[in-house]
Amino acid sequence: MNNIETINKIKNDIKFFNPKTIDDIKKFKIKFLGKKNGIITLFIKKIKYIPISDRKKIGIILNKLKNEIKEKILKNYIKIKNINRNKFDITIPGKFTNIGSLHPISIIKNKIIKILYYMGFYCVDGNEIEDDWHNFTALNIPILHPSRDMQDTFFLQKNPDFLLRTHTSSVQIRYMKKNSPPFKVFSLGKVYRNETVSYNSNYMFHQVEGFYVNKNVSFCDLKETIQYMINLLFGKVKIRFRLSYFPFTEPSAEVDIFYDNKWLEIMGCGIIDPQVLKNVNIDSNLYTGFAFGLGIERLTMIIYNIKDIRIFFKNDIRFLSQFKNEF
Repeated sequence: MNNIETINKIKNDIKFFNPKTIDDIKKFKIKFLGKKNGIITLFIKKIKYIPISDRKKIGIILNKLKNEIKEKILKNYIKIKNINRNKFDITIPGKFTNIGSLHPISIIKNKIIKILYYMGFYCVDGNEIEDDWHNFTALNIPILHPSRDMQDTFFLQKNPDFLLRTHTSSVQIRYMKKNSPPFKVFSLGKVYRNETVSYNSNYMFHQVEGFYVNKNVSFCDLKETIQYMINLLFGKVKIRFRLSYFPFTEPSAEVDIFYDNKWLEIMGCGIIDPQVLKNVNIDSNLYTGFAFGLGIERLTMIIYNIKDIRIFFKNDIRFLSQFKNEF
């Protein structure tokens, strides 16, 4: 085959080149532009043997063919890539992806929700932005009570008073205003207090509060409820109730457990003050009730032996990855 026939054959191959895969393009490139045996490559190496009168003309043609081949390769490569990008074969096995983990606060929160549902409590949600009446006054917290002070509460507006709720007890008030006893309810969510961030305190934390209102509800009912809940969370542990004071319960108590060879405070509780029931138009001569509340961060720190509350909010993957086996 002479030079003209070879050139025409190359032109014809370029013209009718219609690859279906990236592999077809690679074979085409090697066939014509391969460093050792590519047709164009060998042709260029042999150009010195062509008569001088034809050498320049053949050289120009070969350079033009080389550029056409590169352009053909690029256009078809882009075309096939775009086609493949829009295809998705559901039969192809997916790539392995490392499974994440629930946040430890979410793990303990879900355990508490499950326990309370099992005990017959119903979950209700409420506002994180509250007014003074629902957050303080209706809960029998007097005007001069320290929790009303600006150093404890994030006030958004002073006239009228709007604030970030300092506890989930405000949900209790809103629910009791709209519903008649008997009811057995809990609320759970974020609360906010103007506290200095340290290893054991933060300006935002999660709180759960349960309350039960019915005829003849007693402190014995409260103790049995808390005992059962603690046993499900910690197993069989010693529990003690210490006399305490909360404006919205009377009598009130702090609950401690003997855990890891020491007494640890885990929640507050008490019989709902009759005045609180009157504030939401419930007959305190006919109905009584109890309430309890606990901080989820504190409970999580105890269960997982975590010493610094700040680590909950740092999103450190080394810390979070330790909880993969929890779900």
